[in-house]
This record gives sequence, C-alpha cells and structure tokens, in this order.
Amino acid sequence: MNKITNIEVQKRNKNRVNVYIDEEFSFACEAELIYRYGLKKDTAVEIDKLKSIIEEEDFLKCKNSALRVIERSHKTEKEIKDKLFEKGFPEPLIKRTLEFLREYNFVDDKMYVEMYLKEKINTQGKNKIYYNLLRKGVSEELLKDKINNINTEAENDGAYTLCKKKYESLAKREEDKFKISQKLFRFMASKGYEFDMINRLIKEVMNTDQFME
Repeated sequence: MNKITNIEVQKRNKNRVNVYIDEEFSFACEAELIYRYGLKKDTAVEIDKLKSIIEEEDFLKCKNSALRVIERSHKTEKEIKDKLFEKGFPEPLIKRTLEFLREYNFVDDKMYVEMYLKEKINTQGKNKIYYNLLRKGVSEELLKDKINNINTEAENDGAYTLCKKKYESLAKREEDKFKISQKLFRFMASKGYEFDMINRLIKEVMNTDQFME
C-alpha cells in the first residue's frame, strides 16, 4: 500500500493541489476532493483507484467550466483551451473536454467564423476580420476560404456607411478638407479596409477626387 507524503497548494491556482505519494509527485486535483475523500498526509491509498476517481472528477469540473465559458459567449477552440489552461486544468483533460464539445456541437470554428463575419462585415474590412480571427486561433486554411468568399457588395455597403458617418462627424469640427481626408483615411485603414477601397470611398463621400490622388 502506498502513502501520501505531501499535499501542496498550487501557486497559480489556490483551488488546486499537487499530491505526492511516496515522496514523488503523483497528480494534481481540486482541493475540495482532498477534503471530500478525507485525504491527508500519511494516508494509505490505492493509487490506481484514487487516480481514476480524481481524473473523472476533474473531467467533470473541466467540462462544466468550459460550458460556463461558452454559455456567456461563443468561443473558438483555442479561446476555450486558453481559458481552461488559465484555470489550471492539465492538457489531457482539456483535450478530452474539447472532444466532448465538438461531439455535441458546442464548439465549431467554422460556424464561429460565419457568425463573426455576419456580425462584423458592416464595421470591419476583411483584413481586420482575418487577423482578429487568426488571433482567436482559427486555422489559416479555414480563414482563407471564408475571407475569399466574403460578399464584396456587403463589405462595400458597410464601409461606405461607416466612412460617411465618420466624415459627417469630422466635418462638424474640422474645416480643412485635406485634414479631414487624412483623418478619414487613417480611420478606415484602422478598420481593416484595403487602400484602393478607402480612396474610392473617400472620393465618393467627400464628393471630390482632389485630395486622394
């Protein structure tokens, strides 16, 4: 029979502990499990049985934590993985949890991209959309396919409305047309629109081609 020789609280997560058996690190778990099962230093344990209990308990906690994350807002796989890692869950449990989420369609990067595009197409250019989604962990292969199929007319309509609204705001406090055009250009560029589109829209909105040649 083996014996627990030490139980120490993790530095990054005070709700989890590292358990040492026979002077060697054995596993990590939620601190509440230690109290629930009456485990403490010098307690004799059957390692295999104890590990199976701990792993299943931890999986349930990891799964429930992931479900709470996506309950608040849609997330990509990478965002969920990062959140679970921050909470101190080990890689094997996170992998098992993601498999569960995929199996029941709680996470789907393809669907996430489609929803993101629909939400952002009126306020962001495809360049900004692309890099924002890339940072969220969406694969380049999936992104290129979706970005290349963006509705150009929808992007243009959204960009025109955004540009016109910004121009009207700038014109209320600035009379210099050149300065307005430069500020307008920087604003639209920050939204991820391509330069050719920005130049064309500014000419349309300001009804001039004098400043952006």
